[in-house]
Amino acid sequence: MQKNKMADDNIENVKSTQRSVARLKSIAKLTEKNVSENKRAIAAHEVLQKLRVVIRSTQAHSRWVEKQCGVSSAQLWAMWELYSSPGLKVSELSKALSIHQSTASNMLDKLEEKKLIRRERSGPDQRVVRLNLTKTGQSLIEKAPKPVQGVVSEALEHLSDSDLRKLQQALQALVSSMGDVETGWEHV
Repeated sequence: MQKNKMADDNIENVKSTQRSVARLKSIAKLTEKNVSENKRAIAAHEVLQKLRVVIRSTQAHSRWVEKQCGVSSAQLWAMWELYSSPGLKVSELSKALSIHQSTASNMLDKLEEKKLIRRERSGPDQRVVRLNLTKTGQSLIEKAPKPVQGVVSEALEHLSDSDLRKLQQALQALVSSMGDVETGWEHV
């Protein structure tokens, strides 16, 4: 009888231990999941911080350029494109800058008011407008602080091919996951 009671107690202890092991495994899985989710949250937070650094650096560079030249960094970049490739059409310039044509036109209006660029119609099709820098615009570009395309463009130039491809893929995934985002490129 005592052997049966000991056997029953042992069986109950084994079952209790098995239940405890099952609970511990369940807790371990939850902890693993929490650790994994926490690591993901930390990584996402770090990415956001890095994006903010890029944005702040770009804004600071833009303010500095405007102070030095009297034009925004975007306007300076547009002028650089016209300096490098005189006679571009608005559509070609907007594509080079990855902006919508109406945005490019508004920017060109401001540059034309400052007498830094001129729009010219020539050739058989008078509807085609070619863009060129004025002498004042050329002088400004030649004296402008570098990099005229901005600090991000310069930083991208310094990345290895492998890092640049990884960044391109990661940013593409980010933009894609944002859904229906207006990039301006679809309209160029």
